Amino acid sequence: MSSRLPFTSARPAASVQAEIARLAEMRNVHAAFLYLHNQEMEFRRWQCEVAEIAAPPFGEAARSEWLRQKFHTLSLEDVHVDQLGNVFGVLQPEPASPFVGVSAHLDTVFPTGTRLETSEEGNRLRGPGISDNAAGLVAMLAVASAMQRAQLRPAANVVFIGNVGEEGEGNLRGMRHLFSTPPWKDAIRNLLVIDGAGTDTYVTQALGSRRFEVTFRGPGGHSWSDFGIPNPIVLLARALSRFSEVTLPESPRTTFNIGVIHGGTSVNSIPASATARVDLRSASMEELQALEERLRECVNEAWSEVPLAFRAGEPKVRFAIECIGDRPAAELNHDARIVQVLRAVDAHLNIRSIARLASTDANVPLSLGKEAITIGAGGDGGGAHTLREWFDCTHRDLGLKRILLTLLALTGVQE
Repeated sequence: MSSRLPFTSARPAASVQAEIARLAEMRNVHAAFLYLHNQEMEFRRWQCEVAEIAAPPFGEAARSEWLRQKFHTLSLEDVHVDQLGNVFGVLQPEPASPFVGVSAHLDTVFPTGTRLETSEEGNRLRGPGISDNAAGLVAMLAVASAMQRAQLRPAANVVFIGNVGEEGEGNLRGMRHLFSTPPWKDAIRNLLVIDGAGTDTYVTQALGSRRFEVTFRGPGGHSWSDFGIPNPIVLLARALSRFSEVTLPESPRTTFNIGVIHGGTSVNSIPASATARVDLRSASMEELQALEERLRECVNEAWSEVPLAFRAGEPKVRFAIECIGDRPAAELNHDARIVQVLRAVDAHLNIRSIARLASTDANVPLSLGKEAITIGAGGDGGGAHTLREWFDCTHRDLGLKRILLTLLALTGVQE
């Protein structure tokens, strides 16, 4: 879920604009641009290849290995996979300098067993995950390859990262691990996240979310002989009905969704349990907390209406609320260096871009006060998180140039 923030026409500082123009005029940068344009057919092959490798949350190992091999082929340094499955490859000209990170998530929303087939129709690729995030992984590889081929040597370390756990119940686990353990939590100065397609937006505000699994449990029984025993499905329905009437602020935008509900075994059985999964989202941590408190109140109110004999005696009626996802809300300062650089790059490439609010891997570093921004891989895409997903390769190289120039401005270039 994402939304656009008001368009800002503020131009970047003249010094940053001049810096981008100087970078774009370098002979090696021109060579990198030419490579990114000429290798489109190779990029398409990579994209279809990786999209056909299953990578459900907590099952990204095969795709991690694919990326590890690609990093080795590109002659990156210190290529390795950590215990979670995050993959790293380094361009390291200055051992003592900080790192600029470039990341793309490995996982998809599609469960194990999903039929992963890709097809190509002209400039359009089709297949589950072809845009989100096969396009992002290919963009990261393309930029790393262009830098190596053109012998571009950044003045700061660059670490390319394929991370696990961005989608759904992955709960940003790859990024959480990255920014909570040495060496990366302190070494990475800022992070450029590549996610999905496009060039017309950039994410500067992290959409916070909390996800809960709400369960009511009871003794269960026969629909005729045990009639009168509290029914967990009815209790859950009452709690959710009350919660659905909550008043939400228009600003900051705050939403909720009841996305999964299940319980019972047959039409003539009183179920022993009923469960729902609830998604809460807001740009404000305060509003997110208030919404969570209201959900807990509604569940407790429904349970308190159960006759005392079933609340205090045996067999008891119980409820549980388990947090199954927690993504922090945060916001990047509009004057941050990384924002100024991206705006200058967009101005140089004649890209009209809009700041966006979204939940991405950048949530984690932003919540820690680090500079991080999320952008697309170029081209165009649609049907994300469905079997009808597509990616249009037209003008992909514009997005790749955007990523490359932004990265080089963040690191500086050894001339």
